[in-house]
Amino acid sequence: MPEPTGHISQGRDLTFELTLTRRFDAPAAEVWASLTDPAQTAEWLGPWRGTPGVGNTVELQMAFEEGDSWSAVRIDECDAPHRISVSVTVSEDISGWDLEVTLAEQDGETELTFVHRLDDPAAAESIGPGWEYYLDMLVAARTGTERPEFDDYYPSQVVYYTKQANRVLTE
Repeated sequence: MPEPTGHISQGRDLTFELTLTRRFDAPAAEVWASLTDPAQTAEWLGPWRGTPGVGNTVELQMAFEEGDSWSAVRIDECDAPHRISVSVTVSEDISGWDLEVTLAEQDGETELTFVHRLDDPAAAESIGPGWEYYLDMLVAARTGTERPEFDDYYPSQVVYYTKQANRVLTE
């Protein structure tokens, strides 16, 4: 079973931040392409369609979720190949997601930092294992290794994220 790596902290504007990192033996521009090229995102997250650009909204189909629904993804900020911030409308039943990815390159290696802003840290109990899974799917797509199985992440990582949520609420 994969070990959970994310952590929850108090964020800005009375929100909480679920933060996960991954390292890649590749320059930032190559990792950036894995995040922004529809053919590459289809391999680990899902395909997207539309015209990218700050202020524009594209549609993303998270390919490894139940159903075939498309989510609206508004590109709020973009500084290629270093940072992108988006707002995702998942469904009418789920409030929007504010996500940010930052890439920091040093000596040909790139660290990816993923942040999901949460109103309630308890949401990380289900969201955290999902992002662990998707980021490990990204690693597998980039390295050509075997894709992980979601059942290895959820529900086994729920306890870890529940403890993280409880910790941040008592700090």
